[in-house]
Amino acid sequence: RVVKVELILKDKVEVKNNDKNEDIKKSEKKMPTDESLQIALETVEKFLERFVKKLPGKEFTYNVRIENKNILVDMDGEDRGYLIGYRGEVLNALQQILNNIANRNTDEKTRVLLNIGGYKEKREKDLQNLADKIAGTVIKTKKSITLEPMTSYERKIIHSKLQENPKVFTHSIGEEPNRRLVVSLKK
Repeated sequence: RVVKVELILKDKVEVKNNDKNEDIKKSEKKMPTDESLQIALETVEKFLERFVKKLPGKEFTYNVRIENKNILVDMDGEDRGYLIGYRGEVLNALQQILNNIANRNTDEKTRVLLNIGGYKEKREKDLQNLADKIAGTVIKTKKSITLEPMTSYERKIIHSKLQENPKVFTHSIGEEPNRRLVVSLKK
């Protein structure tokens, strides 16, 4: 796929080579201070207030809080399916927008996690069940299985679940957004 990308350099970033001259290290991410977390929280709340008002005829509630240096946003309401989208695509896009809004005017990286109607817990449970079924199939057929493209969050859930299984191992192939997880039999 051919993609055009326009990059705008905000500040000069110092790039250093490591001793082996292999990889380029990124500038270290700064943990957010309590003050910057509070500013980001207020910015996210202002955005959500305007966003919820513009939703067509739906009653949505939201709760924004700080937990473990992250901002957690829980939304719920009638007909929330269109805010979740197919396999959480809309939810992930909204989460990315909230992250960009929260980090707009700061050097510190604040992470915003969005959950709509308990979707993430349900999806995590479904992925763990899928991991068990796939592992059983791989052990039974002795053939590798490549899953459909998933987000890094979803792949991590399956990787973590199957790490406990002594008969299979997992790895990822491809590039985002088409990165896939492969479950294979250990030799």
